[in-house]
Amino acid sequence: MTRPKRILVIDDDPDFLDYVGIILGAHGYEVQTAANARTGLEMMRANPPDLVIADVMISYALDGWNICQEMRADPQLRHIPLMMVSAIVSDRDDSVGPMIRKAQVDDFMSKPLEPSALLERVARLIPSS
Repeated sequence: MTRPKRILVIDDDPDFLDYVGIILGAHGYEVQTAANARTGLEMMRANPPDLVIADVMISYALDGWNICQEMRADPQLRHIPLMMVSAIVSDRDDSVGPMIRKAQVDDFMSKPLEPSALLERVARLIPSS
């Protein structure tokens, strides 16, 4: 029997963490949460997840991008898919594309997240084995 895919969600909004946890948990994913970048990175290093979902704005401006930089610089973490989310930046914003490519982000979604779209993207980033 295979273990459920583990997803780490990093955001300073407890309501968002609960919302995403309920959606993903109801579909068989094991969800872990962190309320700040430092805790999220410590959790990743202690027990690497199958996917990280991180807000662009955690605690202070662009903290999510810092998570991305740390992950991509760490040989233990660089292979983990990363989805960034934001209520401030739209996925329809033309300025997001270059930022995503430069930061080596695997996907980006605008908040609020629509459950079926979230599940579709998560399944694409970490397909069942």
